[in-house]
Amino acid sequence: MSQTIINEAKDKMIKSEESLQRELGQIRAGRANASLLDRIQVEYYGVPTPLNQIASITIPEARVLMITPFDKTAMEDIEKSILMSDIGISPSNDGTVIRLVIPQLTEERRKEIAKEVSKQGENAKIAIRNIRRDAIDSLKKSEKDKEISEDELRTYEQEVQTITDASSKNIDKIVLTKEEEILEV
Repeated sequence: MSQTIINEAKDKMIKSEESLQRELGQIRAGRANASLLDRIQVEYYGVPTPLNQIASITIPEARVLMITPFDKTAMEDIEKSILMSDIGISPSNDGTVIRLVIPQLTEERRKEIAKEVSKQGENAKIAIRNIRRDAIDSLKKSEKDKEISEDELRTYEQEVQTITDASSKNIDKIVLTKEEEILEV
C-alpha cells in the first residue's frame, strides 16, 4: 500500500517533468525547432489533423523549418492553419514546400522569454511539492489507520523527499538548458 503511494507520486512527478519539457518545447528560441508546430491542427478533408501527420517537417538551416506535405492538395490548408496559429511566423509557399523563417530574437525579448521559462519551471516545482504533500498525507493516513508503523512512516517520508529532490533537480536542469538555448546568440 505505502509503496504504491510512493510509486504513484514518482509517476506524477515524472509526468510533471515531461509536461514542462513539452511546454518549453513550444517556446521559440530564435532557432528552428519542429516541436514549434506540434499544436497546429490542419483541416484535412473536414477533419482536424495534426500537421506532423500530413507533412514532413525538416530543418534545412538553423533558422528555417521546411514543411513538405505528403498530399500537395493540402498545401493551402496547411498554410492557412499556420497563419491562424499563435506562432506568429508567416509561411512562404513555393508550390512544393512551405518554409518558415524563424526571426532572430532581440536581447530584450530573449530575457523576457527566459523569465517566462523560469516561471514555468517554478510552476512545475509547485506541482511537485503538491504531489509530495499529497503522498505524505496519504502515508500519514495509513499510519493513523495502523496500516504502517511510525518508523515506517518516517522511512517512507524520507523516500518521498528523495524522489521530490531528484525531480526538482531535473526541473532545474530542464529550465537551465532552455534558458541557455534562449540566451545564446
